[in-house]
Amino acid sequence: MAVTVEMQNTGDADSRRDLVAMIEHIFSDRPGNWRVVIIGSQANDRWEMKITGPQAFERTYTLEEQHEPSTVAAIVARMLPSRI
Repeated sequence: MAVTVEMQNTGDADSRRDLVAMIEHIFSDRPGNWRVVIIGSQANDRWEMKITGPQAFERTYTLEEQHEPSTVAAIVARMLPSRI
């Protein structure tokens, strides 16, 4: 497992730290290199999230007012492919 989490313009450091820990846990048993990028907007309350991974995996999602770490982590988990 290798996951890189990048977050920009997403609010307080404690929430970011909690979310990064949750995302790292989600990817802890998944093979390959993964990247999660979450970018907040200074103009509105939207965050853009992009997940990339092995075998050309790529998903994007717009988070509108869904900024609680547990909510974002649940969305990340649902976006991933099923384990075989």
